[in-house]
Amino acid sequence: GYHNTTRYGEDEAEDRRESLGVLMRNWHPGPLGFQLTSDAFTYVYTKAVLKALDLIEDETRRGNDPEERWSESGRPDPDLPDPELCDPSYCLVDRPPSCAVYELPSYGDGGVRAVGPDDPDNPLAGSGVPQTWSPWRPSDRDPWSSVGKADAAVFRGRDDRSACPHDDMCAAMMGGYEDGAVVFRLPELVAGLVVICLCCGKEAAAPAYEYPYLEVRLDGSELRRDGWDLWPNGKCIRVKR
Repeated sequence: GYHNTTRYGEDEAEDRRESLGVLMRNWHPGPLGFQLTSDAFTYVYTKAVLKALDLIEDETRRGNDPEERWSESGRPDPDLPDPELCDPSYCLVDRPPSCAVYELPSYGDGGVRAVGPDDPDNPLAGSGVPQTWSPWRPSDRDPWSSVGKADAAVFRGRDDRSACPHDDMCAAMMGGYEDGAVVFRLPELVAGLVVICLCCGKEAAAPAYEYPYLEVRLDGSELRRDGWDLWPNGKCIRVKR
């Protein structure tokens, strides 16, 4: 039906309820705009999931393997142009790229994780190699910088004000020469591409690319520096292709 605020806005005070009922804030969706979009996506994707489950069940009843029936690599090529910013050998694969992400907010499993020095999956465990890298996020960021003026005026003095500011910042793993190594557990490589992106700035990878003591190994073998390049931009180093 018709409504002029978000679902959780119904229980808020009048001024906050009005703020949550904004559909668009200039060019950016307001709270009600986000709810409207998310509801629409939920409806469409739920309908698609139910349809997919019916199709999978039908194939299973016929004794067919649904994975073989709908493998992405075996699908007919859609009538679309080639990707402009992604090599088809990286994009047109059954599984999407995996990534270790430290920015907030981040959701789901990126598929790549840092493993601690005592983790049984860490090949350097017990080797004596220092492994004291740690997640980093900027400490000087104003938590209210991403909050609208009307909402900030309402929430700053409230006991529940911590619910209003939200995470939206760059982040990374941080370490220096004395911190030794950082080990990442990777999933099975499909395309064979490994890229390391650095913070912060458009040319952030350049100093690391030239740093003589940076060493990268995959399954114990060194990825030689003469095979590296800055890709797809100055923020990242492609160490394996």
